[in-house]
Amino acid sequence: MDEIIQGIAIYALPVIFAITMHEAAHGYIAKQFGDFTAHNAGRISMNPMRHIDPVGTILVPLALFVLSKLTVGSGFLFGWAKPVPVDFANLRHPKRDMLWVAAAGPGANLLMAFFWALMIKLALTMPDSAFAKPLALMGIAGIEINVILMVLNLLPLPPLDGGRMMVSLLPNRIAYPFARIEPYGFMILLVLLFSGILSIIIGPVILWIKIFIVSFFGLYI
Repeated sequence: MDEIIQGIAIYALPVIFAITMHEAAHGYIAKQFGDFTAHNAGRISMNPMRHIDPVGTILVPLALFVLSKLTVGSGFLFGWAKPVPVDFANLRHPKRDMLWVAAAGPGANLLMAFFWALMIKLALTMPDSAFAKPLALMGIAGIEINVILMVLNLLPLPPLDGGRMMVSLLPNRIAYPFARIEPYGFMILLVLLFSGILSIIIGPVILWIKIFIVSFFGLYI
């Protein structure tokens, strides 16, 4: 039980800010391309309370984390925030600009992963500090959750960001039928998640990116 409580304390902040920054980034980039929907709703904010979904941001990640600690295996963290409202029709070039709005979320997670790597680097410079170990562990958790969210959201499945990017890049005659998958996308994702297929698909990619980040900063953790 103590291990679970300590794990929750370490993962809580990285999970909340990973999901928060992901959603806020969508709204910020949408504003740059002409859609002020998220801005007018007050959703381009660093305040996690504006983005937290009680189920997706707290309950689901918490349940999966506890389950991973109670069963054999590392488990797979998964969650979501309240989607930032984006009216693609308001974008100056809706189909083309959709690519950048969608890519903003995974891009924010990549930046956050690098930020947490810097926090580990900082922790290693002060080995005698009482904050060093908690900061390093939080940094490891931050890299983990942000890389997972980035890779997961880049899957070419509407309504994930990768699916919207595909809609933007594909010719109209293919893009519009492909976009019709969106109402079923979340169900497909859950089937992939709980069947274990999702981990098989994205697990190696997640591992490669984590290795790249820690190697880039010369970390050995």
